[in-house]
Amino acid sequence: MNNNFNFEESLNKLENIVAQLENGDCPLDKALELYADGIKLYKNCNNYLNNAKLKIEALTTTEEPVNE
Repeated sequence: MNNNFNFEESLNKLENIVAQLENGDCPLDKALELYADGIKLYKNCNNYLNNAKLKIEALTTTEEPVNE
């Protein structure tokens, strides 16, 4: 995982973008810019969560010894 990535900060930024877009006050150019930024943040957050899930699965998966 990227050590420079801050999930909570990125999620907060994404929530702010969503709120601005839902408000509907933005000119179209600004809305498109916000949307593009939101997609980038969403992808980064989603990748981070997927990697975290894989780490958790790797940590919690135990190999059972085979009884012969």
